Amino acid sequence: MTTSETLLGDAWTALRDVIDPELGIDIVTLGLVYDVAITDGAVRVTHSLTTPGCPMEHAIRSGIEHAVGALSGVTSVETNLVWDPVWHPGMIDRSALR
Repeated sequence: MTTSETLLGDAWTALRDVIDPELGIDIVTLGLVYDVAITDGAVRVTHSLTTPGCPMEHAIRSGIEHAVGALSGVTSVETNLVWDPVWHPGMIDRSALR
């Protein structure tokens, strides 16, 4: 496994520490993280929120930046908030909620 692949896996693991404050579930399990891309230590996390205008946007963005930014080898973290596809409850990983 290359260093980039290891860092990618570590980033996904770190994102599981970012909890949606209203729902009490991590953003990966919720299906809010759509992609993680890494180029030379720069990490770009593409994600959504449960609803446009979500009051937790700042907390979630800050959580992403903090969790991923703390990883060894990360030089910067960029969050990319998208609305396509629109998040819906069917995107929650049901196996993780058991």
